[in-house]
Amino acid sequence: MITLRGVTKSYGSQAVVDGVDLDLGRSGITSIIGPNGAGKSTLLSIVGRLLSMDHGTVDIDGLDIGTTSGRVLAKRVAMLHQDNHLTARLTVGELVAFGRYPHSRGRLTADDRNRIDEALRYLDLTELQSRFLDELSGGQRQRAFIAMVLAQDTDYVLLDEPLNNLDLRHAVEIMRLLRRAADDLGKRVVLVMHDINFASVYSDEIVAMADGRIIHQGPVDAIMRPEVLSAIYKTPIDVQSIDGKLISLHYT
Repeated sequence: MITLRGVTKSYGSQAVVDGVDLDLGRSGITSIIGPNGAGKSTLLSIVGRLLSMDHGTVDIDGLDIGTTSGRVLAKRVAMLHQDNHLTARLTVGELVAFGRYPHSRGRLTADDRNRIDEALRYLDLTELQSRFLDELSGGQRQRAFIAMVLAQDTDYVLLDEPLNNLDLRHAVEIMRLLRRAADDLGKRVVLVMHDINFASVYSDEIVAMADGRIIHQGPVDAIMRPEVLSAIYKTPIDVQSIDGKLISLHYT
């Protein structure tokens, strides 16, 4: 369980995350949605300890992230930021191996290599493991970064806008892979999402933020309602059921 209580982060006089309380369970997919500037990425970065908070607490399975060592936390939670560009020229295999660093500290064991091979197979990257990242398509590269995160073998996976800069085919591919990882591997996957319909189709629950606060949280059918979405985004939004999935329709 990830537990947030009173989490606040300000820049100057502006609170970008404002007293957030949130509980995230042990498996499934949670999507965080909301307009630009709502505080979604900042909140996720605080949980992933990429940013410090001004006030509040975050516990991961009872461990206070403010007092627990980074090495211990890295065995519980993995995060992939939206700006996941590397200057070093790495192969897919080398990148995925970085996911084992919290366990091996760079000295790979047989178990580490097995975990790396499993992650490569799971993301269908085995034949690409010797290719350099700059030789891959955007979808292949994103799969490689997600394989690195899965190789880290944590219960919690935090992904900040994982569909950023992907075309529709690759975006669907990534969401199907994440859904499968949550179901097959028992992961709690927490996503910051801009696309409401991807959040609807692939999530177990949705958290909606605005002005640094959580304004709605619940199962998909509780959030994918015209009055709820219209209030979140301050624009008319209709919702239709298509093949059993709740799909938002945006008006101009």
